[in-house]
Amino acid sequence: MTTPTAARVPRADVGLRSERGPVLLAVMLATGLVAIDATILATAVPAVVRDLGGLSQFPWLFSVYVLAQAVSVPVYGKVADLFGRKTVMLVGVGLFVVGSLLCGLAWSMGSLIAFRAVQGLGAGAIQPIGMTIVGDIYSVAERATVQGYIASVWAVSSLVGPTLGGIFSEALTWRWIFLVNLPLGAAAAWMLWRRFSEAPRPAVARPRIDYAGITLLLLGTVALLVGLLEGGVLWAWGSPVSVALFVASALLLAAFVVVERRAPNRSSRCGCSATGWSAGRCSSRSSSA
Repeated sequence: MTTPTAARVPRADVGLRSERGPVLLAVMLATGLVAIDATILATAVPAVVRDLGGLSQFPWLFSVYVLAQAVSVPVYGKVADLFGRKTVMLVGVGLFVVGSLLCGLAWSMGSLIAFRAVQGLGAGAIQPIGMTIVGDIYSVAERATVQGYIASVWAVSSLVGPTLGGIFSEALTWRWIFLVNLPLGAAAAWMLWRRFSEAPRPAVARPRIDYAGITLLLLGTVALLVGLLEGGVLWAWGSPVSVALFVASALLLAAFVVVERRAPNRSSRCGCSATGWSAGRCSSRSSSA
């Protein structure tokens, strides 16, 4: 008695040299920028502090990046449903590149922290929308192989990031930690712009954006993450500041749930293609935000 086995997908059909390869390479490149930037700054602490000062504020360079990324992901998901993956992905790459340029030109620790937030907002679009694009253009049988390519980016970045940070800060200047993202981000955006296309979206008179829900979600998430990140560091866990942040977060997120239960929800359908290749069936399910 034989048992059916899943058909093995040839690597050439989903690899970087295939018809959809440029789109996959663009997603991998953009994802690599996000992954490397999460660790590359760690080994440059002495150089940055020596140049800008503000040692006590340095942890916020990491916290604000993660914070901006975390709070923006749900918003980008809804916006991508309304306006398309390609548009949101290009906006995310653009924000990341602009944030990198500003970080490379930062004149103080405060400005560097603010510009890291811009980078985080770009990263919040790149990671989830990149995975959505991969899901759009590859079938279920092919995605296991493609996931190996994406996973390798994170594995390599965890090793390359700290090494590059040390090399740039010692041999050149710590500013190259951010400036090196400019040509790489531009290459990823160019490949996406030229090689990835979506089928025309259904005409909608006026896309409805839930501004109240977005605001409540952002404020509630920010309050929660700031309380978790700085509790026991800048203030005690049981201090009035911590209590106020957690209470405010609970109230804001509860209000978000109430608002979303009454908010209208629309679903849309899309078709995606890479270099003329159609994904076949590609559905986009709207999520409230």
